[in-house]
Amino acid sequence: MEQQNFEQPQTFFEKHKTLAKGLFIGFLVLLMLIPTAYIMVLVTERAHRQNEVIAEISDKWAKEQTITGPVISVPYYVDVKNKDGGTVRSKRALYLLPEQLSINGKVMPEIRHRSIYDVTVYRSDLVLQGSFDPTVLKAKYDLADDLDWNNAQLIVGINDARGLEEEPQLKWADTSTYLETSLAYIKNIDETLSADIKFNSNEKTNFRITLKLKGTGQLYFTPSGKTTTVNLSSTWSTPAFDGKYLPDRTPKLSDSGFSASWKILQASRGYPQCWSDDTQPEFQKSAFGVKLIQQADHYTKTERSVKYAILIISLTFLVFFFIEMLQKKSVHLLQYILVGIALCVFYTLLLSISEYAGFNIAYLIAATATVSLITWYIKNIFSKNKVALAFAAALSSLYIYVFFLIQLKDYALLFGSIGLFIILAIVMYYSRNIDWYNSSKTKKIN
Repeated sequence: MEQQNFEQPQTFFEKHKTLAKGLFIGFLVLLMLIPTAYIMVLVTERAHRQNEVIAEISDKWAKEQTITGPVISVPYYVDVKNKDGGTVRSKRALYLLPEQLSINGKVMPEIRHRSIYDVTVYRSDLVLQGSFDPTVLKAKYDLADDLDWNNAQLIVGINDARGLEEEPQLKWADTSTYLETSLAYIKNIDETLSADIKFNSNEKTNFRITLKLKGTGQLYFTPSGKTTTVNLSSTWSTPAFDGKYLPDRTPKLSDSGFSASWKILQASRGYPQCWSDDTQPEFQKSAFGVKLIQQADHYTKTERSVKYAILIISLTFLVFFFIEMLQKKSVHLLQYILVGIALCVFYTLLLSISEYAGFNIAYLIAATATVSLITWYIKNIFSKNKVALAFAAALSSLYIYVFFLIQLKDYALLFGSIGLFIILAIVMYYSRNIDWYNSSKTKKIN
Protein backbone atom coordinates (compact mmCIF):
# COMPACT_ATOMS: atom_id res chain seq x y z
CA MET A 1 0.00 0.00 0.00
CA GLU A 2 1.11 3.51 -0.69
CA GLN A 3 2.05 5.38 2.47
CA GLN A 4 0.30 8.71 2.92
CA ASN A 5 1.80 11.70 4.77
CA PHE A 6 -0.55 13.89 6.76
CA GLU A 7 0.62 17.38 7.81
CA GLN A 8 0.03 18.07 11.49
CA PRO A 9 -2.47 20.95 11.74
CA GLN A 10 -1.22 24.12 13.45
CA THR A 11 -2.57 25.02 16.84
CA PHE A 12 -4.28 28.37 17.34
CA PHE A 13 -1.20 29.78 19.08
CA GLU A 14 1.14 28.61 16.31
CA LYS A 15 -1.17 30.04 13.68
CA HIS A 16 -1.31 33.44 15.41
CA LYS A 17 2.15 33.45 16.96
CA THR A 18 3.07 36.86 15.52
CA LEU A 19 -0.12 38.46 16.81
CA ALA A 20 0.33 36.87 20.24
CA LYS A 21 3.92 38.06 20.47
CA GLY A 22 2.94 41.56 19.37
CA LEU A 23 0.28 41.68 22.10
CA PHE A 24 2.76 40.46 24.69
CA ILE A 25 5.27 43.10 23.61
CA GLY A 26 2.53 45.70 24.04
CA PHE A 27 1.96 44.34 27.53
CA LEU A 28 5.70 44.67 28.20
CA VAL A 29 5.57 48.32 27.15
CA LEU A 30 2.87 48.94 29.76
CA LEU A 31 4.81 46.90 32.31
CA MET A 32 7.87 49.09 31.78
CA LEU A 33 5.80 52.11 32.84
CA ILE A 34 5.96 50.80 36.42
CA PRO A 35 9.71 51.45 36.86
CA THR A 36 9.38 54.77 35.00
CA ALA A 37 6.69 55.79 37.50
CA TYR A 38 9.12 55.06 40.34
CA ILE A 39 11.77 57.09 38.51
CA MET A 40 9.31 60.00 38.29
CA VAL A 41 8.84 59.77 42.07
CA LEU A 42 12.63 59.78 42.45
CA VAL A 43 12.90 62.94 40.33
CA THR A 44 10.26 64.60 42.52
CA GLU A 45 12.11 63.58 45.68
CA ARG A 46 15.41 65.00 44.40
CA ALA A 47 13.70 68.25 43.39
CA HIS A 48 12.11 68.39 46.84
CA ARG A 49 15.54 67.91 48.39
CA GLN A 50 16.82 70.85 46.33
CA ASN A 51 13.95 72.98 47.67
CA GLU A 52 14.89 71.92 51.20
CA VAL A 53 18.46 73.10 50.60
CA ILE A 54 17.16 76.42 49.25
CA ALA A 55 15.00 76.78 52.37
CA GLU A 56 17.97 75.95 54.63
CA ILE A 57 20.16 78.59 53.00
CA SER A 58 17.39 81.21 52.94
CA ASP A 59 16.78 80.58 56.66
CA LYS A 60 20.40 81.51 57.30
CA TRP A 61 20.71 84.26 54.66
CA ALA A 62 17.25 85.78 54.16
CA LYS A 63 14.02 84.70 52.48
CA GLU A 64 12.49 85.96 49.26
CA GLN A 65 11.84 89.66 49.76
CA THR A 66 8.78 91.76 48.95
CA ILE A 67 8.91 95.51 49.64
CA THR A 68 5.52 96.93 50.64
CA GLY A 69 4.83 100.61 51.12
CA PRO A 70 5.73 103.01 52.45
CA VAL A 71 2.46 103.59 54.30
CA ILE A 72 1.69 106.39 56.75
CA SER A 73 -0.42 105.62 59.81
CA VAL A 74 -2.14 108.64 61.41
CA PRO A 75 -3.73 107.91 64.81
CA TYR A 76 -6.96 109.31 66.20
CA TYR A 77 -9.10 108.60 69.26
CA VAL A 78 -12.77 107.77 69.63
CA ASP A 79 -15.01 107.27 72.66
CA VAL A 80 -16.17 103.66 73.03
CA LYS A 81 -18.66 102.33 75.58
CA ASN A 82 -17.36 99.68 77.95
CA LYS A 83 -19.25 96.88 79.73
CA ASP A 84 -20.15 99.13 82.65
CA GLY A 85 -21.87 101.63 80.38
CA GLY A 86 -19.09 104.17 80.64
CA THR A 87 -16.87 105.45 77.86
CA VAL A 88 -13.17 104.93 77.22
CA ARG A 89 -10.80 106.46 74.72
CA SER A 90 -9.84 103.97 72.00
CA LYS A 91 -6.90 104.50 69.66
CA ARG A 92 -7.48 103.90 65.99
CA ALA A 93 -5.71 104.91 62.77
CA LEU A 94 -6.15 105.99 59.19
CA TYR A 95 -3.66 104.91 56.56
CA LEU A 96 -2.31 106.81 53.57
CA LEU A 97 -0.25 105.77 50.54
CA PRO A 98 2.17 108.08 48.65
CA GLU A 99 1.11 110.18 45.69
CA GLN A 100 4.34 109.42 43.88
CA LEU A 101 6.63 106.45 44.50
CA SER A 102 9.86 105.94 42.62
CA ILE A 103 12.04 102.90 43.35
CA ASN A 104 15.53 102.57 41.93
CA GLY A 105 17.51 99.47 42.69
CA LYS A 106 20.52 97.39 41.84
CA VAL A 107 20.60 93.65 42.53
CA MET A 108 23.94 91.88 43.05
CA PRO A 109 23.47 88.09 42.77
CA GLU A 110 25.67 85.45 44.37
CA ILE A 111 25.76 81.66 44.12
CA ARG A 112 25.92 79.71 47.36
CA HIS A 113 26.85 76.02 47.27
CA ARG A 114 25.69 73.27 49.57
CA SER A 115 26.44 69.63 48.78
CA ILE A 116 25.62 69.22 45.05
CA TYR A 117 23.15 72.12 44.94
CA ASP A 118 23.55 75.76 43.89
CA VAL A 119 21.29 78.43 45.37
CA THR A 120 20.96 81.97 44.04
CA VAL A 121 20.99 84.68 46.70
CA TYR A 122 21.43 88.42 46.29
CA ARG A 123 22.28 91.74 47.87
CA SER A 124 20.38 94.84 46.78
CA ASP A 125 20.76 98.60 47.04
CA LEU A 126 17.32 100.23 46.94
CA VAL A 127 16.20 103.85 47.06
CA LEU A 128 12.49 104.62 47.57
CA GLN A 129 11.44 108.24 47.18
CA GLY A 130 8.26 110.18 46.60
CA SER A 131 5.70 112.33 48.40
CA PHE A 132 2.59 112.08 50.61
CA ASP A 133 -0.46 114.34 50.26
CA PRO A 134 -2.44 114.66 53.55
CA THR A 135 -5.38 116.36 51.83
CA VAL A 136 -6.45 112.94 50.52
CA LEU A 137 -7.24 111.84 54.08
CA LYS A 138 -8.91 115.12 54.96
CA ALA A 139 -11.12 114.94 51.88
CA LYS A 140 -12.27 111.36 52.46
CA TYR A 141 -12.70 111.29 56.26
CA ASP A 142 -14.41 113.92 58.40
CA LEU A 143 -11.79 113.55 61.13
CA ALA A 144 -9.36 116.34 60.34
CA ASP A 145 -9.61 117.86 63.83
CA ASP A 146 -9.24 114.51 65.58
CA LEU A 147 -6.19 113.21 63.70
CA ASP A 148 -2.93 113.29 65.66
CA TRP A 149 -0.62 114.42 62.83
CA ASN A 150 2.36 114.88 65.16
CA ASN A 151 2.40 111.20 66.16
CA ALA A 152 2.11 109.61 62.75
CA GLN A 153 4.19 106.61 61.69
CA LEU A 154 5.82 105.79 58.36
CA ILE A 155 5.76 102.01 57.80
CA VAL A 156 7.58 99.81 55.28
CA GLY A 157 6.84 96.10 54.97
CA ILE A 158 9.43 93.44 54.14
CA ASN A 159 9.42 89.64 54.28
CA ASP A 160 12.55 89.03 56.34
CA ALA A 161 14.29 91.64 58.49
CA ARG A 162 17.40 89.43 58.71
CA GLY A 163 18.15 90.63 55.20
CA LEU A 164 18.91 94.17 56.41
CA GLU A 165 22.64 94.83 55.98
CA GLU A 166 22.51 98.40 57.30
CA GLU A 167 20.00 100.44 59.24
CA PRO A 168 17.39 101.74 56.76
CA GLN A 169 17.70 105.50 56.45
CA LEU A 170 14.68 107.79 56.18
CA LYS A 171 14.76 111.41 55.13
CA TRP A 172 11.39 113.00 55.93
CA ALA A 173 11.13 116.59 54.71
CA ASP A 174 14.26 118.13 56.28
CA THR A 175 14.62 115.51 59.01
CA SER A 176 16.82 112.41 58.84
CA THR A 177 16.20 109.31 60.95
CA TYR A 178 16.25 105.52 60.80
CA LEU A 179 13.57 102.90 60.31
CA GLU A 180 13.40 100.28 63.05
CA THR A 181 11.67 96.92 63.29
CA SER A 182 8.21 97.40 64.75
CA LEU A 183 4.92 95.74 65.63
CA ALA A 184 2.94 97.89 63.22
CA TYR A 185 0.38 95.67 61.50
CA ILE A 186 -0.24 95.48 57.76
CA LYS A 187 -2.33 92.58 56.48
CA ASN A 188 -0.30 89.68 54.99
CA ILE A 189 3.03 91.44 55.67
CA ASP A 190 5.50 89.32 57.65
CA GLU A 191 7.61 92.08 59.19
CA THR A 192 7.48 95.88 59.28
CA LEU A 193 9.92 98.75 59.71
CA SER A 194 8.68 102.07 61.02
CA ALA A 195 9.68 105.54 62.18
CA ASP A 196 7.74 108.19 64.11
CA ILE A 197 7.19 111.33 62.04
CA LYS A 198 5.52 114.71 62.28
CA PHE A 199 3.17 115.07 59.34
CA ASN A 200 2.28 118.57 58.14
CA SER A 201 -1.45 118.31 57.51
CA ASN A 202 -1.53 121.23 55.09
CA GLU A 203 1.02 120.34 52.41
CA LYS A 204 2.76 117.51 50.62
CA THR A 205 5.87 116.09 52.24
CA ASN A 206 8.73 114.44 50.39
CA PHE A 207 10.52 111.33 51.64
CA ARG A 208 13.54 109.24 50.73
CA ILE A 209 14.30 105.73 52.06
CA THR A 210 17.58 103.89 51.54
CA LEU A 211 17.61 100.10 51.95
CA LYS A 212 20.45 97.61 51.70
CA LEU A 213 18.63 94.29 51.65
CA LYS A 214 19.62 90.64 51.19
CA GLY A 215 17.32 87.91 49.94
CA THR A 216 17.03 84.59 48.15
CA GLY A 217 15.76 83.92 44.66
CA GLN A 218 13.39 86.81 44.03
CA LEU A 219 12.77 90.48 44.77
CA TYR A 220 9.22 91.85 44.55
CA PHE A 221 7.55 95.21 45.09
CA THR A 222 3.98 96.40 45.60
CA PRO A 223 2.63 99.42 43.68
CA SER A 224 1.98 101.57 46.75
CA GLY A 225 2.06 104.94 45.01
CA LYS A 226 -0.77 106.58 43.14
CA THR A 227 1.86 106.43 40.42
CA THR A 228 4.59 103.85 40.99
CA THR A 229 7.74 103.57 38.91
CA VAL A 230 10.42 100.93 39.45
CA ASN A 231 13.81 100.79 37.74
CA LEU A 232 15.85 97.69 38.43
CA SER A 233 19.21 96.48 37.12
CA SER A 234 21.42 93.48 37.83
CA THR A 235 24.36 91.43 36.56
CA TRP A 236 22.12 88.32 36.45
CA SER A 237 21.65 87.19 32.85
CA THR A 238 18.62 84.86 33.21
CA PRO A 239 15.85 86.77 35.03
CA ALA A 240 12.16 85.89 35.02
CA PHE A 241 9.82 88.86 35.38
CA ASP A 242 6.82 87.72 37.36
CA GLY A 243 3.88 88.86 39.44
CA LYS A 244 0.80 90.89 38.55
CA TYR A 245 2.67 93.30 36.27
CA LEU A 246 5.33 92.84 33.62
CA PRO A 247 7.82 95.59 32.73
CA ASP A 248 6.12 98.34 30.71
CA ARG A 249 8.93 98.32 28.16
CA THR A 250 10.92 95.40 26.79
CA PRO A 251 13.66 94.64 29.35
CA LYS A 252 17.26 94.91 28.21
CA LEU A 253 18.85 91.46 28.48
CA SER A 254 22.44 90.48 27.80
CA ASP A 255 25.13 88.14 29.06
CA SER A 256 26.27 90.92 31.38
CA GLY A 257 22.87 91.33 33.06
CA PHE A 258 19.49 93.02 32.69
CA SER A 259 17.66 96.27 33.28
CA ALA A 260 13.88 96.62 33.52
CA SER A 261 11.34 99.28 34.43
CA TRP A 262 7.68 99.30 35.50
CA LYS A 263 5.08 102.05 35.72
CA ILE A 264 1.82 101.28 37.53
CA LEU A 265 -1.14 103.57 38.14
CA GLN A 266 -3.62 103.48 41.03
CA ALA A 267 -6.48 102.51 38.72
CA SER A 268 -4.85 99.16 37.92
CA ARG A 269 -3.72 98.04 41.37
CA GLY A 270 -7.08 97.30 43.05
CA TYR A 271 -6.97 99.28 46.33
CA PRO A 272 -7.46 102.94 47.36
CA GLN A 273 -5.05 105.64 48.47
CA CYS A 274 -6.31 105.64 52.04
CA TRP A 275 -8.31 103.41 54.38
CA SER A 276 -9.24 102.88 58.01
CA ASP A 277 -8.56 100.12 60.55
CA ASP A 278 -11.71 98.34 59.43
CA THR A 279 -10.33 97.58 55.95
CA GLN A 280 -6.83 96.43 55.04
CA PRO A 281 -5.74 96.16 51.38
CA GLU A 282 -4.22 92.86 50.28
CA PHE A 283 -0.97 94.25 48.94
CA GLN A 284 0.51 90.85 48.10
CA LYS A 285 -2.00 90.24 45.31
CA SER A 286 -0.53 93.19 43.38
CA ALA A 287 3.14 92.28 43.94
CA PHE A 288 5.51 92.17 40.97
CA GLY A 289 9.22 91.90 40.38
CA VAL A 290 11.97 89.57 39.25
CA LYS A 291 13.10 86.02 39.93
CA LEU A 292 16.77 85.15 39.56
CA ILE A 293 16.28 81.75 37.99
CA GLN A 294 19.06 79.33 37.13
CA GLN A 295 19.01 78.49 33.44
CA ALA A 296 19.77 74.80 33.89
CA ASP A 297 16.70 73.44 35.66
CA HIS A 298 17.71 69.81 35.22
CA TYR A 299 14.95 68.40 37.43
CA THR A 300 12.20 69.94 35.30
CA LYS A 301 13.85 68.73 32.09
CA THR A 302 14.44 65.25 33.51
CA GLU A 303 10.80 65.07 34.55
CA ARG A 304 9.74 66.04 31.03
CA SER A 305 12.05 63.42 29.51
CA VAL A 306 10.55 60.69 31.74
CA LYS A 307 7.12 61.62 30.37
CA TYR A 308 8.39 60.57 26.93
CA ALA A 309 9.43 57.14 28.27
CA ILE A 310 6.43 55.36 26.77
CA LEU A 311 7.32 56.80 23.35
CA ILE A 312 10.95 55.65 23.51
CA ILE A 313 10.16 52.21 24.93
CA SER A 314 7.30 51.45 22.54
CA LEU A 315 9.18 52.64 19.43
CA THR A 316 12.34 50.78 20.47
CA PHE A 317 10.36 47.57 20.94
CA LEU A 318 8.65 48.20 17.60
CA VAL A 319 12.01 48.53 15.80
CA PHE A 320 13.26 45.43 17.62
CA PHE A 321 10.14 43.52 16.54
CA PHE A 322 10.47 44.65 12.91
CA ILE A 323 14.11 43.54 12.80
CA GLU A 324 12.99 40.18 14.15
CA MET A 325 10.37 39.86 11.42
CA LEU A 326 12.66 41.03 8.62
CA GLN A 327 15.55 38.82 9.72
CA LYS A 328 13.25 35.80 10.17
CA LYS A 329 14.77 35.08 13.56
CA SER A 330 12.79 34.63 16.74
CA VAL A 331 13.85 36.73 19.73
CA HIS A 332 13.00 35.52 23.22
CA LEU A 333 10.70 37.71 25.28
CA LEU A 334 13.31 37.83 28.05
CA GLN A 335 15.58 39.66 25.61
CA TYR A 336 12.84 42.27 25.10
CA ILE A 337 12.64 42.66 28.88
CA LEU A 338 16.40 43.22 29.16
CA VAL A 339 16.25 45.90 26.45
CA GLY A 340 13.34 47.52 28.30
CA ILE A 341 15.29 47.57 31.56
CA ALA A 342 18.22 49.22 29.78
CA LEU A 343 15.85 51.91 28.49
CA CYS A 344 14.60 52.54 32.05
CA VAL A 345 18.11 52.71 33.49
CA PHE A 346 18.73 55.55 31.02
CA TYR A 347 16.55 57.82 33.19
CA THR A 348 18.36 57.00 36.43
CA LEU A 349 21.66 57.76 34.68
CA LEU A 350 20.20 61.01 33.35
CA LEU A 351 18.95 62.10 36.79
CA SER A 352 22.10 61.22 38.72
CA ILE A 353 24.59 62.67 36.21
CA SER A 354 22.56 65.86 35.64
CA GLU A 355 22.96 66.77 39.33
CA TYR A 356 26.69 67.12 38.72
CA ALA A 357 27.16 67.94 35.03
CA GLY A 358 23.91 69.62 33.97
CA PHE A 359 21.07 68.24 31.87
CA ASN A 360 22.54 68.50 28.37
CA ILE A 361 25.81 66.74 29.15
CA ALA A 362 23.99 64.15 31.26
CA TYR A 363 21.57 63.44 28.41
CA LEU A 364 24.47 62.95 25.99
CA ILE A 365 26.29 60.57 28.35
CA ALA A 366 23.19 58.57 29.32
CA ALA A 367 21.93 58.29 25.73
CA THR A 368 25.36 57.28 24.40
CA ALA A 369 25.75 54.62 27.09
CA THR A 370 22.24 53.23 26.51
CA VAL A 371 22.52 53.17 22.71
CA SER A 372 25.96 51.53 22.91
CA LEU A 373 24.77 48.83 25.31
CA ILE A 374 21.64 47.94 23.35
CA THR A 375 23.50 48.06 20.00
CA TRP A 376 26.11 45.63 21.35
CA TYR A 377 23.29 43.37 22.55
CA ILE A 378 21.51 43.50 19.17
CA LYS A 379 24.75 42.68 17.34
CA ASN A 380 25.22 39.58 19.47
CA ILE A 381 21.61 38.51 18.98
CA PHE A 382 21.50 38.79 15.19
CA SER A 383 25.26 38.45 14.48
CA LYS A 384 25.06 41.17 11.83
CA ASN A 385 26.85 44.51 12.00
CA LYS A 386 24.47 46.05 9.48
CA VAL A 387 21.44 45.24 11.63
CA ALA A 388 23.15 46.58 14.76
CA LEU A 389 24.13 49.83 13.04
CA ALA A 390 20.60 50.30 11.68
CA PHE A 391 19.19 49.80 15.18
CA ALA A 392 21.76 52.23 16.64
CA ALA A 393 20.80 54.85 14.06
CA ALA A 394 17.09 54.42 14.82
CA LEU A 395 17.52 54.61 18.61
CA SER A 396 19.93 57.55 18.38
CA SER A 397 17.48 59.44 16.16
CA LEU A 398 14.75 58.77 18.71
CA TYR A 399 16.81 60.16 21.59
CA ILE A 400 17.78 63.24 19.54
CA TYR A 401 14.13 63.78 18.64
CA VAL A 402 13.03 63.65 22.30
CA PHE A 403 15.92 65.93 23.34
CA PHE A 404 14.76 68.66 20.96
CA LEU A 405 11.14 68.23 22.09
CA ILE A 406 12.26 68.88 25.67
CA GLN A 407 14.06 72.09 24.62
CA LEU A 408 11.14 73.41 22.53
CA LYS A 409 8.64 73.72 25.43
CA ASP A 410 5.80 75.77 23.88
CA TYR A 411 6.28 74.24 20.41
CA ALA A 412 6.66 70.67 21.70
CA LEU A 413 3.09 69.69 20.78
CA LEU A 414 3.40 70.95 17.20
CA PHE A 415 6.77 69.37 16.46
CA GLY A 416 5.87 66.29 18.49
CA SER A 417 2.81 65.69 16.32
CA ILE A 418 4.81 66.22 13.13
CA GLY A 419 7.53 63.89 14.39
CA LEU A 420 5.03 61.15 15.26
CA PHE A 421 3.47 61.44 11.81
CA ILE A 422 6.90 61.01 10.19
CA ILE A 423 7.66 58.03 12.45
CA LEU A 424 4.34 56.44 11.50
CA ALA A 425 5.14 56.95 7.81
CA ILE A 426 8.56 55.29 8.26
CA VAL A 427 6.99 52.33 10.10
CA MET A 428 4.39 51.89 7.37
CA TYR A 429 7.08 52.07 4.67
CA TYR A 430 9.36 49.43 6.17
CA SER A 431 6.50 47.12 7.16
CA ARG A 432 4.83 47.11 3.72
CA ASN A 433 6.65 43.99 2.48
CA ILE A 434 6.43 41.90 5.64
CA ASP A 435 4.39 38.71 5.14
CA TRP A 436 2.54 38.74 8.43
CA TYR A 437 0.78 35.43 7.69
CA ASN A 438 4.02 33.49 7.24
CA SER A 439 6.16 35.52 9.61
CA SER A 440 5.64 32.96 12.37
CA LYS A 441 7.89 30.54 10.47
CA THR A 442 11.09 31.95 11.87
CA LYS A 443 14.33 30.47 13.02
CA LYS A 444 14.94 30.53 16.74
CA ILE A 445 18.09 32.10 18.11
CA ASN A 446 20.09 29.87 20.41
